[in-house]
Amino acid sequence: MSAVRRMLTTLVVLAGFTAAAQTQGPAGSPQPRPPVDPQVRTLRVEGTGEVKAQPDEAFIDVAVETSAQNAKAAGEENAKRMEKVLAALTGAGIAKRDLQTRNYNVYPEYTPAPPQGGEPKLKGYRVSNLVSVHVTDLSKVGSLLDKALAAGANRVDSVRFGLSRQDAVQGEALRQAVARARKSAEVLAASLNVKLGAVLDASTVTEAPRLYPATFAMTWRSREPRPPRPSSRRSRRCRRR
Repeated sequence: MSAVRRMLTTLVVLAGFTAAAQTQGPAGSPQPRPPVDPQVRTLRVEGTGEVKAQPDEAFIDVAVETSAQNAKAAGEENAKRMEKVLAALTGAGIAKRDLQTRNYNVYPEYTPAPPQGGEPKLKGYRVSNLVSVHVTDLSKVGSLLDKALAAGANRVDSVRFGLSRQDAVQGEALRQAVARARKSAEVLAASLNVKLGAVLDASTVTEAPRLYPATFAMTWRSREPRPPRPSSRRSRRCRRR
């Protein structure tokens, strides 16, 4: 599937830290070191790391729905059709461990309410059986959907793409973000003629991945809670006190 090959997963990590800043004088002249209040004499910086990678796995959710006058008949027909669907998928190379039943539901079905009033009447039951298929060869996604539908599946709920190595990609993005944040702190310290102290705070928060159908790109955004800032503008400010 060409659409799958065009997909890129973007993992974005926003990392920041607060570091103590100490005034430094000309080289060779000793300076008194007054007590440092970390709530005042600090530099707050943040950095962004971005790593792009091809998704290497997919999850297909397919279902079989059947209806009959009673729940038993609907369930038996559903089981027969789902057995054929599973046989088609395993015959296409999907291991049984990669097939998982996610939902099995039985619903009563009623006739429409009479126009002149009255209660709707029970006309039968509907059984829904949904199976999730884990696919590690993305080139087979399209053909697996075709085989499942041809074997008796009559509903496709979703096709989700992801990364099995997400931790490694996230780690690389985090390293980039921290390096950029540290570089910003060093530039600020040099411009303000202060010396960086120890890192006082650092943290990250990761959001859920998002899929963009138009470009088939998935984005993981990871942000850390920011310390209070003077304003909500995008420009960054550093206040020396």
